[in-house]
Amino acid sequence: MKYTRLGRAGAVVSRIALGTMNMGPVIDEEESFSILDEAFERGVTFLDTADVYGGSPWGDEPGQTEALVGRWFESRGRRDDMVLATKVYGTMGDGRNDRGLSSVHIRAAVENSLRRLQTDRIDLYQMHHIDRHVQVDEVLDAFTRLRDQGKILYLGSSNFAGWHIAQYREVAAATGQTPLVTEQSLYNLAQRSVELEVAPAAESYGMGLLPWSPLAGGELAGILRKSDTSRSDASRLSPERTAQIREYERFADERGIDPATLGIAWLLHQPVVTAPIVGPRRRGHMLSALDAVDVELSGDDLAALDRMWPGPGAPAPEAYAW
Repeated sequence: MKYTRLGRAGAVVSRIALGTMNMGPVIDEEESFSILDEAFERGVTFLDTADVYGGSPWGDEPGQTEALVGRWFESRGRRDDMVLATKVYGTMGDGRNDRGLSSVHIRAAVENSLRRLQTDRIDLYQMHHIDRHVQVDEVLDAFTRLRDQGKILYLGSSNFAGWHIAQYREVAAATGQTPLVTEQSLYNLAQRSVELEVAPAAESYGMGLLPWSPLAGGELAGILRKSDTSRSDASRLSPERTAQIREYERFADERGIDPATLGIAWLLHQPVVTAPIVGPRRRGHMLSALDAVDVELSGDDLAALDRMWPGPGAPAPEAYAW
């Protein structure tokens, strides 16, 4: 395993973050514990979850995944070995204040997450989505209070636009409140729109980018060639996307690299990326992702992947203006 800083923050994390979204509602506790154990043994020290995992659309019990992670911490005694990230924003109940980023909800949500996770602090507390109905100063004040109380150490965002990142960073700088240190965004070879404004904003502020869905929902994981892929998975692809993926899989085969490993390796070659978040459903999914930290892609390899999976070509506004 290789390690890096969490953006400009002092904490050191593994280059692969283990995502837990599937743990509980998709894979049972025994298999989840097995994946968590092996990830730890392979050097993973960065664990990502969210309070809503286990609830809709993942299942019918919000908080289920955090509780599972908490039981793993309790049974293995490994809490202090992990940098733990979770999230707040989603709907956690039927009350009017059981969602969003109001001070009322943040205060209740952190206490519930701490209880489920069986811990006294959250290392990286992330806003799961922008809340357009709550003023930035209220949101930052709530998180700063939590930091001052020692309940959270760092603040992150997720699914923010570039201008949201700038807004939160500038308000925090002007008021002395806790700043964003990471942004968690949808980012992979097949979806590169964050290169327009989100990635440049994060890089400018010294933030780490944490890509979610690094394999485009499985499209970059060898979907056309794997025998365990259902016919419906491949049939949903357009002819153009099928041809694109076929070329990608051929490229991976020529280099002796598993397509899933290649997709993660490409992200690790992007300077703004701290750690892709890998949410395995099976042990093999995790192992192929962990192999990516040792893959070195040449300039020619990266150029070929750019031709196969073209991004915007430049940050905004040069990508569409001059």
